[in-house]
Amino acid sequence: MAKGKATVFFCQDCGYESSKWMGQCPGCGGWNTFVEEVIDKSAPAKVRKEAAKAEVVKIADIKTGREERLTTGLKELDRVLGGGIVKGSLVLVGGDPGIGKSTLLLQVCRNLSLQKTDVLYISGEESLQQIKIRAERIGEFGDTLSLLCETNLDTIKEVISRTKSEIVVIDSIQTMYNENITSAPGSVSQVREATGVLMQIAKGLGISIFIVGHVTKEGVVAGPRVLEHMVDTVLYFEGDRHAAYRILRGVKNRFGSTNEIGVFEMCNEGLREVENPSEYMLSGKPEGASGSVVACSMEGTRPILLEIQALVCHSNFGMPRRTAAGTDYNRVNLLMAVLEKRLGLSLSSCDAYVNIAGGIRMNEPAIDLGIVLAIVSSYKDVPIDEKTICFGEVGLSGEVRAVSMTAQRVQEAEKLGFTTCILPEVCKAGLKKNPNINVVGVSNVQDAIRYILSKEK
Repeated sequence: MAKGKATVFFCQDCGYESSKWMGQCPGCGGWNTFVEEVIDKSAPAKVRKEAAKAEVVKIADIKTGREERLTTGLKELDRVLGGGIVKGSLVLVGGDPGIGKSTLLLQVCRNLSLQKTDVLYISGEESLQQIKIRAERIGEFGDTLSLLCETNLDTIKEVISRTKSEIVVIDSIQTMYNENITSAPGSVSQVREATGVLMQIAKGLGISIFIVGHVTKEGVVAGPRVLEHMVDTVLYFEGDRHAAYRILRGVKNRFGSTNEIGVFEMCNEGLREVENPSEYMLSGKPEGASGSVVACSMEGTRPILLEIQALVCHSNFGMPRRTAAGTDYNRVNLLMAVLEKRLGLSLSSCDAYVNIAGGIRMNEPAIDLGIVLAIVSSYKDVPIDEKTICFGEVGLSGEVRAVSMTAQRVQEAEKLGFTTCILPEVCKAGLKKNPNINVVGVSNVQDAIRYILSKEK
């Protein structure tokens, strides 16, 4: 082996480094995740000279100006990014194959090119003709968008330094390679090196870079976990590829909140923004059907109304079946145990299926009361009024606990025409009286169920 080079083993999940192969990673506990890589440990003289010139700066001497953001032309994406693109930021976009990552970023390039912003789209997976065909389906582009099909990292670095575009899109990071590293593209060393080079370009030249990342079968970005730590923002594009809607969720953002989501709808011309997700999620709700109730969940500062469906029927086997789609399976089992213990409902001999209509996934505790009322409605075969909405966290004692941002939830329910809102008693005191909606405060699940049954009678 050449002088200065050594063989080490990296964990593909978390990036843990070891001098020998191990079956289980000490860092993340994963099995059979170590791969062999050849690294160069020699320290060039240039690096030592630059280290000698490095100077420290006191925090009091640093001047900060007003943060300027570049709007993408997509309000849903700007919401997730925290208001727009920050200059010099490095954004990672991940998602399942065919979910629409490249389409989303190509639409961003189109909007920015129409704003006379210099954009460079670098693709390692598609040819120029393929990108052109997809671009013609989306619409007209400005003359400031440039395309490059390349996978060599040194060439890409030289092109970016020469063109000095304001926005650069890399599709995808798993196809980029550095000639100095002997491993194949997409390996731990290649992905880490490519991300490190792009980060230096973004911070050094003030260029905003978007990186497309592939995901594993578990739904996380492929490659070392350190990849997500290196970038400024991590966005996940979620949703069923066979369904029309898509959800863009931020899991890391150094320049904004990670609680916001963006909702899109896939159509022939690309992705269309869904400005009112609540109305979109409630479309097609059945009338007069038992086991259906509308609940409210908060995603950042946005209230989203969603339909919770439940189907409870007698089990023909000794072991009842429980299924949860769109919410936590263990949470559903916990709430059913609360109903059986506190209300005496015989649910241990029943199959139970809980679903959040529309395919959206919500785990906020505020939808607990909706799940409970849907299960009881299906168990007793009593439909809940269509103009009734509920939210609240349910504890193990059967109490309904307070949730945040109550006023925004009630306001959204009123805007969509709901006349009754069931919420925690402690949250009712801080609300202003509203003649358009009847606010019902409950302190436990017994009170909520009693109110629902009395309205039916």
